[in-house]
Amino acid sequence: MSIRILLVDDQELVRTGFRMVLDAQEDMTVVGEASDGLEAVKMLGHTSADVVVMDVRMPRLDGIEATRQICRAGDRPRVLMLTTFDLDEYAFAALKAGASGFLLKDVPPEELLFGIRAVHSGDAVVAPSTTRRLIDRFAPLLPGDAEQVMPDLSALTSREREVLCNIAQGLSNTEIAERLFVSEATVKTHVGRVLAKLGLRDRVQAVVFAYETGLVKARGAAS
Repeated sequence: MSIRILLVDDQELVRTGFRMVLDAQEDMTVVGEASDGLEAVKMLGHTSADVVVMDVRMPRLDGIEATRQICRAGDRPRVLMLTTFDLDEYAFAALKAGASGFLLKDVPPEELLFGIRAVHSGDAVVAPSTTRRLIDRFAPLLPGDAEQVMPDLSALTSREREVLCNIAQGLSNTEIAERLFVSEATVKTHVGRVLAKLGLRDRVQAVVFAYETGLVKARGAAS
């Protein structure tokens, strides 16, 4: 079954280039294009998509607010944000809004394809270590959402909290398994339970959550 993709970018040439690459894949189909976030949100009201490839800076409604509205509406589609500059405040804001990851707009085609497939499968396309550097840099600068209700960390077991801390410190499942002296399969199970209990989409949001709740401190160690 093909991955249904909505392309959102205010530059028609960019959308055309992406469409040529994506439509050439046997497992991908571009189901629509939008020139800004407002058009994308409206289009998703009557067009089914699995992944939205979203630009950040667009007229009328930018990619971050569009992502927030899309993600609040349900689990699908997943949003893959494109950004011009690596590790910028827009990328962090996109992750907070619910995006499953971000890529630079000039990535090679194979990286874009990998990112779309990863997001579609439920993974994040940003390496945990990269996400941590991003949050370390910008978390102290961004106000939290006063209306957001954080899940209770008491829902996690001590081992699950430990796993969450390790995720936020940029460790892979393999590295966490080595640190905790358990199998990688066990770590994967713990990660899945952490995400389910906290209502998080993926590892990227788990990192954001760990910092926002103070479980892990920006530019510091786990508390």
